[in-house]
Amino acid sequence: MFLIIRYRPFPTHACISDLNKSDCKVGSSRKVGKPVHHANQYIKGVRYFSFIRSRPYKMIRKSVTESFGTAISTLNATHLTDGVIRRSKRMMLDTLGVGLLGTSTPVFNVTFQYSKRYQAQQNSSVWGKPGSFLPPNYAAFVNGVAVHSMDFDDTWHPATHPSGAVLPALVALAESMPSKPSGLDLLLAFNVGLEIQGRLMRFSKEAHNIPKRFHPPTVVGVMGSAAASAKLLGLSPSQTMAALAIACSSAGAPLANAATQTKPLHLGNAARKGLEASQLALLGLEGNKQILDLESGFSVYYQDYLPRHLAEVSPTSQYEWVLEKQDIAFKRFPAHLGMHWVADAAVTVREKIYTKEPNADLSQINRIVLKVPSSRYIDCPLPVTEHEARHSYQFNCCSALLDGEVTVDSFSSKMMERKALTDLLLKVHVENPKDNQASFEKMYCEVVVELANTETYSARCNTFYGHWRKPLSQEHLVGKFKKNASTVLSTEAVDSIVQLIDSMETVSDCSVLGSYMRFQKHINHSNDSYYSASA
Repeated sequence: MFLIIRYRPFPTHACISDLNKSDCKVGSSRKVGKPVHHANQYIKGVRYFSFIRSRPYKMIRKSVTESFGTAISTLNATHLTDGVIRRSKRMMLDTLGVGLLGTSTPVFNVTFQYSKRYQAQQNSSVWGKPGSFLPPNYAAFVNGVAVHSMDFDDTWHPATHPSGAVLPALVALAESMPSKPSGLDLLLAFNVGLEIQGRLMRFSKEAHNIPKRFHPPTVVGVMGSAAASAKLLGLSPSQTMAALAIACSSAGAPLANAATQTKPLHLGNAARKGLEASQLALLGLEGNKQILDLESGFSVYYQDYLPRHLAEVSPTSQYEWVLEKQDIAFKRFPAHLGMHWVADAAVTVREKIYTKEPNADLSQINRIVLKVPSSRYIDCPLPVTEHEARHSYQFNCCSALLDGEVTVDSFSSKMMERKALTDLLLKVHVENPKDNQASFEKMYCEVVVELANTETYSARCNTFYGHWRKPLSQEHLVGKFKKNASTVLSTEAVDSIVQLIDSMETVSDCSVLGSYMRFQKHINHSNDSYYSASA
């Protein structure tokens, strides 16, 4: 005797491992077919009948999407570990600093002027703009743009910029909520946003390499923003699933816009659209409940997508965070992460040249060979704009050779148009060794310089200072923040933000952070007082 059960469209990578394979057959009631070893062999999102023996059996395991919704909703502050808190606070501080620096860029100003057209009853701070407020979604947008406007924000593995898609959304949302979240609430939501990005990227081997088709923050960043916002809003598992589904419909942007003014919009849009997705889900909007499972769902962004369930989470269980295992890379200058290998190798070559030939004339360089991974969008021989220069192996190598470092000022028109630099660019030849993989985990850069006197100097960088294998010290990270933030804020305000982030888990009202970012005085409702310099 058989029990006929009709299913709704089944996910491409559906998990039916909880069923006894001998109890699960595909066929008719007359003739039982082959055992179902993997749903992918038989199902491509179409309706089907499965005939299961009527004896007792286990229930089919929940979908991947449901496991994500449940985990996001269930995770609480007790799941955070000391290591995760420490690393995420470093990420917060760095993101705020590069965001403040980015408020001086043309792309930020364009998006800010555009966003000022919109008004709402609820408003959130615009970073670095005293007295300026926008609706929360647009504040998340422009502040997200600021974070990535100079390509100075953190980078993870698999490759993405995780913080810039999440923190601007959370800071804007926290300011607009009637009941203000605590600093610990902010830390939890921020880490949930990071976690979802990290988990989704691990469903694809393609995601482990330097991207070729989509800019990763537009794919996983918007999902992380939605998850983080859902957590801060306290959405239920079903509402969280809806938020992920809604966000997925705003995911994806082509990599062709890298090295242009449009690229920073990718982070702004991810922050904004993820926040909007959670707000719409809160109001009851729904999406596909299997968005992470279906071949026509989140899978469309990867050619080798294979989703897996998140581990069951209970309020008292331990949780293993991705950030606990995989640290972050912090940049020392504002350019694509791959440029840091190039710059460090070039600086070492420069030191070797001047050690042996103190009076060396770098205009006498005859040839420069760069041995780097193959990646079209960061192989730019003669950059014209600052954004192209930030994505140019050649430019960053030559700047480091000439100046002994690459800095914020390296990408100014004055520095880019130097004759010494433009002449040197013409001498660069790029090679792509087969063993040099296009992955931030495995790549290297070798710089070989041949002088006119036939002397040859070379250096290879396997891991630059700032990479997760060689992380920035806390002193240098705070120094980077202070240097960036002081372009906009007073010394007193900058120091106050450092102290606030350092003690974030004890802060009773995290919306105070927005007050600092717009230079205003803020007195907490508790006995604690905070101050940031007024304009």
